[in-house]
Amino acid sequence: MEIIKTKIEGLLIIEPTVFKDDRGYFFESYNEQRFKELGVLDNFVQDNQSCSQKGVVRGLHFQKPPYAQAKLVRVLRGACLDFAVDIRKGSPTYGKYESVLLTAENFRQFYLPAGFAHGFAALEDNTVFAYKCSNFYNKASEGCILFNDKDLNIDWQVENPITSEKDMQGVAFKDFVSPFEY
Repeated sequence: MEIIKTKIEGLLIIEPTVFKDDRGYFFESYNEQRFKELGVLDNFVQDNQSCSQKGVVRGLHFQKPPYAQAKLVRVLRGACLDFAVDIRKGSPTYGKYESVLLTAENFRQFYLPAGFAHGFAALEDNTVFAYKCSNFYNKASEGCILFNDKDLNIDWQVENPITSEKDMQGVAFKDFVSPFEY
């Protein structure tokens, strides 16, 4: 397993060791002991999965403390461009984002500690996205920053994004008051 640090402290790209032969492949997508050795100390308690068509944009989502979530995300089928926005007050990279291409073929995973807004754009039809969460979902603590916020200026690489009405109601970043501390 290889860990790739990003320009934003705490965000990690994880490339598992994949064993391939003429039968197919095998890899460990998660091993608590190995992840802890690599510095990922979160206890994951919930797994989620979604399927999206090409052009769907989901995000930018987070849960406020005390229900904040770290996430370990990956794609099981298809491809997406995954985004994490630093929303930790006092962070030198506050308001900056990192993106990573996640595909069924590259096996990459993206680790986001609590304190990041998360979103992705599906690049292929029937993209199946899976993620582990370190806390249980709590509707009252949901937060959403507008995915097409002008100040964040994220290039989703989707010409005509398909998004939910709820995501269209996200708060503008300039009006966002973060509950997270660096």
